[in-house]
Amino acid sequence: MSKQELEVSGQTEACCPGLLTAPLDEGQAVELAKVFKALGDPVRLRLLSMIASRAGGEVCVCDLTPAFDLSQPTISHHLKLLRQARLIDCERRGTWVYYWLLPEMTDRLAGILARPAGQPLPQPAPAAAGAAS
Repeated sequence: MSKQELEVSGQTEACCPGLLTAPLDEGQAVELAKVFKALGDPVRLRLLSMIASRAGGEVCVCDLTPAFDLSQPTISHHLKLLRQARLIDCERRGTWVYYWLLPEMTDRLAGILARPAGQPLPQPAPAAAGAAS
């Protein structure tokens, strides 16, 4: 089975196979764990949702900060972790920073977690006779 190629940050990377296709190797698991860790915080998940759903595809940090009862440095820290996970990117324009979604990573996650339509889940191996439960 061939691996999909994904263009990320100007570098071609082999995309991980779906979890139902083949086990992840150690490097893939380490890389994906960083992304899932970034998504594992409710504030970061909300920030990503606010950025991804914004009409026009980008949002100013000045529009994100008021939605939270957190300081601006704390919001900036959460945004930094989302950037490091390659879920979002940004650009400074004057005194403000604008953020947008990097769909390559969310598409990659969707591909890893998705089960091909109509494909049954793998069945557990039958238990050996006389095996203890």
